[in-house]
Amino acid sequence: MKAIQVSFDEKLLARLDEDPEVKKLGRSEVMRRAVAIYLRRRRSDAIRDAYRRAYGDRKKRDDDLSGWANEGTWPAE
Repeated sequence: MKAIQVSFDEKLLARLDEDPEVKKLGRSEVMRRAVAIYLRRRRSDAIRDAYRRAYGDRKKRDDDLSGWANEGTWPAE
């Protein structure tokens, strides 16, 4: 692991240090977990936004696909 330096407001740091999980696991572990959660959420948000951009405008999508419903045929049995 690589050590880094992070600055915190004194009140925020005091609140962090009061947390039972921080007391048990230490600041570094809790911060690693928090960053991992943050990055997963950002990735999930980016994927969701990409889907919305691609498929979000239902009216436009329906207009783009109109007329194709009867084009497909099932093979005769």
